Amino acid sequence: MASLNARTVVHTSDKTPVNEKLVPRDFVAPFILVTALFFLWGVPANLNDILIRQFMKSFEITRFEAGMVQSAYYLGYFLFSVPAALVMGRFGYKVGLILGLVLYGTGTILFWPAAIVAKYGVFLFALFVIASGLAFLETGANPFIAQLGNPDGSERRLNFSQAFNPLGAISGVLVGTAFIFSGVELKPAQVHAMKVAHQYESYLRHETMRVLAPYMVLGCVVFLCALLLARTRFPTNSDRTVETSIAGGRRFRGLFLYPNFVWGVLAQFFYVGAQVGTWSYFIQYVQDYVHASEKIGGYLLTGTLVAFGIGRFSAAYLMRFFPPNRLMGIYSLANILLVAVGVLFPGWLGLWALFLTSFFMSVMFPTIFALGLKDLGPNTKICSSFLVMAIIGGAVLTPLMGLLAEATKSMATAMLIPLCSYGVVAYFAFIGSKKRRMVSA
Repeated sequence: MASLNARTVVHTSDKTPVNEKLVPRDFVAPFILVTALFFLWGVPANLNDILIRQFMKSFEITRFEAGMVQSAYYLGYFLFSVPAALVMGRFGYKVGLILGLVLYGTGTILFWPAAIVAKYGVFLFALFVIASGLAFLETGANPFIAQLGNPDGSERRLNFSQAFNPLGAISGVLVGTAFIFSGVELKPAQVHAMKVAHQYESYLRHETMRVLAPYMVLGCVVFLCALLLARTRFPTNSDRTVETSIAGGRRFRGLFLYPNFVWGVLAQFFYVGAQVGTWSYFIQYVQDYVHASEKIGGYLLTGTLVAFGIGRFSAAYLMRFFPPNRLMGIYSLANILLVAVGVLFPGWLGLWALFLTSFFMSVMFPTIFALGLKDLGPNTKICSSFLVMAIIGGAVLTPLMGLLAEATKSMATAMLIPLCSYGVVAYFAFIGSKKRRMVSA
């Protein structure tokens, strides 16, 4: 007879993709509404890429200091993901999503006093508040969509909803490029002349104020969505509560008996770090190696996000025929190769290689999320919060890329960090995601 303390790791094989309706008819209305939230949180996430470049100019800060935009943003995710799970575990998805939208909207309004006082730290705090609201949205929306139908179709369903996220990202970058970037890039001689004429401070002030209007409009849209959500009826079973003791004692330690969940958290950390770091410094890569303007860099960033969106929609279709983990594994290997080109051949060849990585990274976040939550039962909400907390990878790896770029004087060398990160994602895709719960024998 086996020891009671012995553990057995159960491996599951790739499941045959299902061909059925994406979501049951009764759940179409909340599915559409929550899917719209994926668009809504894509906007500020990629406005950050514009802010990094704009703040380097308006506050005269280094790449590392500008990378703190992502640190403040993703710290909000890290600190509020578990509280979000506990709130939704007690009060349901609907309450948590509304609270998230209120925090999101409040953060955008805080851009007004930040612009008035022209303090970089106040902007970082506003981004932190925005991200705290988005932590509620992502902690709730991802598992809600994944569970809204047949479990075997969770990856395909979540990839479909996540496909609207890059549409928000594209909108954010386009708005930022058009309304935040002034197109005025001063040379050292011009800066000196403006300082002599006492006009330079006015110029910096004007550049800082350019970030205000887009965030004010975004705040109005967010509060309107909160009102619409409050008037929408959710499926009764979606708001059932779960045990609030999941964050403590044996139940908490028991979460680590799920290898697919543990590896999912690690893979999510490195994936988000790779994605955020690549996009945050993409414009800088363009300026350093092909010597294009910030506006051209912004439009190229928009293009790579279009590729990201195409990848999301195409992945949702391909998963009808191919196992999600295998598709993600192949995409991870493709990105390792493409980033290597970006590191070794900086210039137009490296630029287009990095441009294409967005297509292949598109499948990763929702697929990691869905595979990490497989077979977790009542632990789904709390485990969802950990997968959202793993977004802290964007706060950790992005400044590290800035430090590496400053130390080596090479933005291309900094791309080694995303390259290694895709290796972790590939391991999860081919091996880690196929490990299921460790159970007592």
